[in-house]
Order: sequence, then structure tokens, then C-alpha cells
Amino acid sequence: MMAAWLALGALLCAPAQFRVRIDTTKGRIVIEVHRGWAPRGADRFHDLVSRRYYDDSRFFRVVKGQWAQFGISGDPAIANRWRNATIPDEDAGSAQQRKSNVRGTVAFAFAKPNGRATQVFINLGDNLRLDAQGFRPFGRVVDGMDVADALQSEYGETSGGGIRGGRQDPVFEGGNAYLDRAFPRLDRIIRAVVVP
Repeated sequence: MMAAWLALGALLCAPAQFRVRIDTTKGRIVIEVHRGWAPRGADRFHDLVSRRYYDDSRFFRVVKGQWAQFGISGDPAIANRWRNATIPDEDAGSAQQRKSNVRGTVAFAFAKPNGRATQVFINLGDNLRLDAQGFRPFGRVVDGMDVADALQSEYGETSGGGIRGGRQDPVFEGGNAYLDRAFPRLDRIIRAVVVP
């Protein structure tokens, strides 16, 4: 598992705090990342954004009042290369470091322990039940929460669902071509960049 992750890029520490601007078809979302909350998650997110991994991908799982999930590359070759490139869970850390999955926080999605790879979700509501399941926020939306709330949610879980739902294979196999054909009104990420 760790070998697959390192093969895609050496572990580089992200800055202690940084911002990522996500330009979407609905407008701009700015995420402020705090490495102290979830260092491995912050490092991975910084790496993926720096590599332009999220550019031209879809918000494939949006459930109003719950979450807006993205993070499967629109290019199947890239998505499958990263699919199993997981990172370890966060260390326990202090209670002060751990943040709850409240509205506006951002965390990695995963199906099993040590299973975070590329998929991220914005909490559109308070999802405190996720804390006990190990979902560790690494950042929060500081601008554009209204944009996140407005993302197309009519498809809900049907356009890919969560990792645990076991319905993501068509998205990994077909990428944007599949999603655009089957779920044409999904909002997309135009580009995601680390703000200088």
C-alpha cells in the first residue's frame, strides 16, 4: 500500500496553512487547509492540487444538506493509477488538533482504514457521526459555501455514490465521458490551485 503511494510521488510536507481555490461551474470555493488538523490528509491534498489532479473533474456525489464529494479524475487512466495509492490514517493527535465534521469542513472519503486516496468531501451540514468513523477534516471552506450549497444535487447517490457504496467502477472506467453521458447536469471543477 505505502509503496504504491510513494511510487506516485515522494511525501512532501505541505505548508502549515494554505488555501486552495476551486473554480467550479457554479462559482469559486476557497478551502483553507490546516496541516495540524490532519497532516497526512493536508499533504496529500496539497500534492494532488499541485499536480492539477482535480482539474476538469466532477462533483459526482452531492447530497443536499450532507456533503459534496469530488476526487475521481475525469481521465480513467489517471483515476485508476491513483485509485489504490492510499495514505495511512492520521495519528491520534491531541483533542485540540482533531476537528469535527461540521458544516464547511473538508475531509477525505475512504472505505476502510488506511484507505484515503483522492476523494474529498465538503460537509454541507453537521455530520458529527463521521467523527467516530475516523473522518478527519483537514480544512474548511472560507469563501464560497453558498457555491457548495448550490452544486447540482438531483442525482444524489446514483451518480457514483460513496466509496463504501460499491458503485464507483463506472466512474473509474469511463471518467468524464461516462458521467457527462449518464449525468449531464453534474457540476464540475474547472481548476483547483494552491493560492500563492
